[in-house]
Amino acid sequence: MTSISLDSAAPASLDVDAIVIGVIPTGPGDGSGGSGSGSGQGSDTASAPRVAGADGLDEALGGTLGAALKALGATGKAGEVTKLPTLGAVPAGVIVAVGLGEGSGGAFSAEDLRRAAGAGLRALAGTRRVAVALPATAPEEIEAVALGALLGNYSFGAYRTGDRPEPVAEITVVADGDGVPVERARTLAEAVALVRDLVNTPPSDLNPEDLSGAAERIAGETGLAIEVLDEKALVEGGYGGLVGVGQGSVNPPRLVRLAYTHPEASKTLALVGKGITFDSGGLSLKPTDAMDWMKSDMGGAAAVLGALSAIARLKPKVNVVGYLALAENMPSGTAQRPSDVLRVYGGKTVEVLNTDAEGRLVLADALVRAGEDSPDLLVDVATLTGAQLVALGTRTTGVMANDDEVREKVVAAADRAGEASWGMPLPDELRKGLDSAVADIANVSGERWGGMLVAGIFLREFVPDGVRWAHLDIAGPSFNKGEPYGYTPKGGTGAATRTLVQIAEDLAAGIL
Repeated sequence: MTSISLDSAAPASLDVDAIVIGVIPTGPGDGSGGSGSGSGQGSDTASAPRVAGADGLDEALGGTLGAALKALGATGKAGEVTKLPTLGAVPAGVIVAVGLGEGSGGAFSAEDLRRAAGAGLRALAGTRRVAVALPATAPEEIEAVALGALLGNYSFGAYRTGDRPEPVAEITVVADGDGVPVERARTLAEAVALVRDLVNTPPSDLNPEDLSGAAERIAGETGLAIEVLDEKALVEGGYGGLVGVGQGSVNPPRLVRLAYTHPEASKTLALVGKGITFDSGGLSLKPTDAMDWMKSDMGGAAAVLGALSAIARLKPKVNVVGYLALAENMPSGTAQRPSDVLRVYGGKTVEVLNTDAEGRLVLADALVRAGEDSPDLLVDVATLTGAQLVALGTRTTGVMANDDEVREKVVAAADRAGEASWGMPLPDELRKGLDSAVADIANVSGERWGGMLVAGIFLREFVPDGVRWAHLDIAGPSFNKGEPYGYTPKGGTGAATRTLVQIAEDLAAGIL
């Protein structure tokens, strides 16, 4: 378990193995040189990147830091990492200089700091003690540095044998202040790590029953109330979406309800997460290259579980209920067929034209059930459509809502949490494409265009009248198939977890 603490001592004096510092670009002819404190250097370092935040470190190194960084090709570009030895000049043996970029007006956003801290920690896997000395003075900046460091320090090694680099054991954030921002960062990082671990776990070890068991464990640790409906209860309760999607698998579906209550709360937030523990596409089978990362199709349910684990520890003045709609979508002799009609919870019928559009079916059950909690705000999160990746790429969540103000406030909450999102419309004319000749609605449209929006329109049909609702499509952001960047590892990212926590806090504060 990584420890993290706050220390106001000069970075050069700390007894650590490595120091992470921030550097920013210096234009040609700018002779301000190496130190962020403004102490100049000679013209030989005129275009060297400048240190931001690690006061006194350049002096301790004899004024050579800027020249050394320049010689190693460092520019201060955001995300750039440069390592250099201290040769015994300070207790730390290594300095890791991370580019912060230009910033805005000489200031750096919380996300700039998170990414820099994360990149620095990723570069130090296997190191025991690391100090992070970035330009952070305000509590939100200190929290950003601590959170970025912890998120960047994540690794998933449960299935590796032999030697592998271990995460950094001790992290020291160099800043003045109390420990509150650091403790909040620890809580958020642990929630995100939980989600990443679940998403990264192979589906052979994480079927719906396993994931509901993980929820029971988290509930026991945090004091959340929990209820689990098994396959028999789902049939008896009329949860046709979950039953239909899950009937092709030997691993039956589950619906998990978690609840956090605060004695002074006056509002209720309901969170619903798609939890397809593996998505083969069912009889509408996916191609191989679209199936190999479908262990991540439970990322929405994992994000709801992670968010509730953090909410239970942060204790905002709001009641929160969370639903995990869990099933495995497999082809077999018992699987649902294209043209089957399901009766979801609440009675509405759905014609299944494509069994690979299964996430919206399990969410339909959970949305209707969540409406019975009379929430002031209902938010679902799901790895729902490939169209989200086409429209917004792999890092930006699509946000849709039945209320424009809610949509924009959810986007703003995601921005404050440090997660990229973009508000999308739900054009009414797209609803006609979901008309069915035999049921109340079809699960896919006959048109190929606007698939992310059509999925949102489908879900809107199951939101109770008068309930404010937002839908987060995290199909791309939930799983990083490329190289690590900033504080984001390869594999499960924990996308939307921090956004959901921020939404809960905003509702408690009357912002949402």
